[in-house]
Amino acid sequence: MNYDWTASDLGFAFTLSLLAGLATGIGAAIAFFVKRTDTKMLTFSLGFSAGVMVYISFVELLQLSKTTFVEAHGASPGSWYTIATFFGGMGVAALIDKLVPADENPHEYVSAEELKSSKISGEFSTANVKRSGTLFALAIAIHNFPEGIATLTTAMGSPSLGISVALAVAIHNIPEGIAVALPLYYGTGSRKKAFWYAFLSGLTEPLGAGLAILFLLPFLSATMMAVLFAAVAGIMVYISFDELLPMAERWGHHHLSIYGIIAGMLLMAVILA
Repeated sequence: MNYDWTASDLGFAFTLSLLAGLATGIGAAIAFFVKRTDTKMLTFSLGFSAGVMVYISFVELLQLSKTTFVEAHGASPGSWYTIATFFGGMGVAALIDKLVPADENPHEYVSAEELKSSKISGEFSTANVKRSGTLFALAIAIHNFPEGIATLTTAMGSPSLGISVALAVAIHNIPEGIAVALPLYYGTGSRKKAFWYAFLSGLTEPLGAGLAILFLLPFLSATMMAVLFAAVAGIMVYISFDELLPMAERWGHHHLSIYGIIAGMLLMAVILA
């Protein structure tokens, strides 16, 4: 594992985080070129992203963390440190989730068909859809921040693993971009405003990476990387089970989400073999 980073290493890691964040803009753009959301594609891609994240977390990140902890602190303490930081990462993700109001949580949103329905009223009225869309963009921004840190730190420890993490994050950012843009579009009637809100929500990912470079870099050591690997694994597993899979179920096509999970795991198994 490499802990002696150069400017090019940092540039590469930051670029991965930037590209993953920009994928939100891809989703925002796609939202305006389809008359009806392709729920089958969304369901499969969400399951695929979850499969990639879960496989990477348990097979790679946790193992890297445990190996590093054990080498530095011994077998028993190292194992407990890994467990503590893994569930600590889950706790961080859960705390962020808790701070987002339930109605604007990115795990709870209406479909394109519901938003386009002529029966929109009450909680789905234009004013409420606009408000929810704006807050939803903020919620996505909050959720993307730790993902930027995760992508950066993983890529700095292992470039190949960083690419895999960035791919998984980018894939799940695309439907998030769609989910941000659609409510704003139907609430404001402005394609441009909806696109830019969604696009900007994804830029908190490279912002998180940039802040990690500024404030975490001086403290990055083998032990710190072990902490980050396990914590990132916890965050990714939490995101998969709390966000991606429920979102896939929300769009329907249960078995397609399962096929996506299997395909995502298989791809990572082949890449990391």
